[in-house]
Amino acid sequence: MATESYVLNVLEVIEETADAKSVVFEVPAELQETFAYTPGQFLTVAVPSDQTGLAARCYSLSSSPHSGSHQITVKRTADGYASNWICDNLKAGDTLRLLPPSGIFTPKDINADLLLWGGGSGITPVISIARTALEKGSGKVVLFYANRDQDSVIFAAELRELVEQHPDRFTVVHWLESVQGLPTGEGIKLFASYFTTYTSFCCGPAPFMKAVATALKELEIPREQRHQEKFVSLGGNPFGDVEEVLAFQSKLAEADDGEDEPEEAKPTVGPVRLEVELDGNHYAFDDWDGTQVLLEFLEGKGVNAPFSCREGNCSSCACIVLEGDLEMKHNDVLDPEDLADGIRLTCQALPLTELLKISYNG
Repeated sequence: MATESYVLNVLEVIEETADAKSVVFEVPAELQETFAYTPGQFLTVAVPSDQTGLAARCYSLSSSPHSGSHQITVKRTADGYASNWICDNLKAGDTLRLLPPSGIFTPKDINADLLLWGGGSGITPVISIARTALEKGSGKVVLFYANRDQDSVIFAAELRELVEQHPDRFTVVHWLESVQGLPTGEGIKLFASYFTTYTSFCCGPAPFMKAVATALKELEIPREQRHQEKFVSLGGNPFGDVEEVLAFQSKLAEADDGEDEPEEAKPTVGPVRLEVELDGNHYAFDDWDGTQVLLEFLEGKGVNAPFSCREGNCSSCACIVLEGDLEMKHNDVLDPEDLADGIRLTCQALPLTELLKISYNG
């Protein structure tokens, strides 16, 4: 089972605002394929910690694939150990340990008309999508960007430049709390009502994302046109020896008498017919015995399936079930609507049906 992490050099640390910095990594030629990414994906970073050895955090790539750059942008958060450590300590010439890019917060069609929503540091995956769509796509792009005040606007100069370069395709609307107050549900709904045929991507604070999601639902915008970023701070250590961790967990499970545990749906014991869409490739297997979680089975077949925490705490391994069903052993990130839409975490998923079709393509 592969869980390879990599130590990369920091090429540059850029001060974007008083409380946000971008970190540019040097990816050597032999790792370019491993670190290839699509707009909207994120990197999992190991931040040194005196208490736990390291803190694993997910930060969106704010660069775009066609630029050849790998850049994350980190904004300080109150009591946020990792974000403050990066902003206070990291400098050019340092190194950080990373997992390769992950995430499904990516457009299926880069030529589609896009309605992008960014709240504060939620701009990071959104600007990657905008850059790519404007450079490589043909559709119109509208960005609604909410911030506390003018000094909090990350990438302000670059957004102006992009509007100047693509005046007929790119529209940016800034919403500043210092001027207009917090965005209201009605205001968001009115704005979105002009773009109901566009595909939306939203990232930002939870109340902001909830307000956007509610407005889009009330406008009856189809689910396939609504996307929200779904990752949280990781509690586990995805950088350790995964084989060792799994072996230890197995021993604990064997020692557990199972009392007081809720009854769960029984997974199907194979063989299970499995069909997978991933990065334009199609895979088919008919020998999944149902005892391994889906991610481990795919890795055993040599499929480079995305993952990060392996604990159900992030969405980097998420797939969409097209046919059949999966039971998850643990889930800390998907809400009831996500589950109803067929989204599952493959690192926690066991089969409930003898035929299963999934897609990682959003």
